[in-house]
Amino acid sequence: MSDTPPTKTNPFLKRLPLIGIVTIAIIGAFTLRDYFSFEALAENREALLAYRDANYLTSVLGFILIYILIAAFSLPGASIATLTGGFLFGVFPGAFYNVTGAATGATLLFLAARWGMGEKLAARMENSEGLVKSIKDGIDENQWSMLFMIRLVPVVPFFVANLIPAMVGVPLRRFVISTFVGIIPAGLVYTSVGAGLGDVFARGERPNFGIIFEPQILLPILGLSALAALPMVLKVIKKGSLT
Repeated sequence: MSDTPPTKTNPFLKRLPLIGIVTIAIIGAFTLRDYFSFEALAENREALLAYRDANYLTSVLGFILIYILIAAFSLPGASIATLTGGFLFGVFPGAFYNVTGAATGATLLFLAARWGMGEKLAARMENSEGLVKSIKDGIDENQWSMLFMIRLVPVVPFFVANLIPAMVGVPLRRFVISTFVGIIPAGLVYTSVGAGLGDVFARGERPNFGIIFEPQILLPILGLSALAALPMVLKVIKKGSLT
């Protein structure tokens, strides 16, 4: 009985999902910006509310699906989608719908990147030497802390926080947990802003998209980031005391 060698997947086919995501992201950046805007939300708010009232379950499922597509394909309008979740469904369950859609879309992008090139790149980094290997080892030793930090720090782009873990071989379970939990603080902030859009529309104003950088919001988030970094700091101190 002869053993048949395992079939190898065509490298192009493995990269096809990621290529498709990048292509759609580029097209969406030029064609969808006007559809996912505050002006579009303001113009269609009455129709959205009426549809929600008449078809609540369909509205919830449709909203989460749209948010998944926005996150998975890195389309413009993630902030507007979060505001819309708060506007249509309130702080809760709106925040839950927002986080569910964002985390699911992020996971799909993570899987596409890891399947396309993440595993191969992680193996190369593992077998490399010098600075590259040191960076890979540093991330591996502090995965939970690093994953939470890139989610909590508001200056890290969302799609970057989805791609980096795929490149360094982060396990799926860790990625899903850290993503879902890590985006809750910012998700709550923007969902609460969306929940108050009725008054904003009545005054003819625009919401404060920079609210997350105000001290009363930013400082608690930075505190959570520092807490996430604490295990890394303790490891450095411990290593220093042993040398």
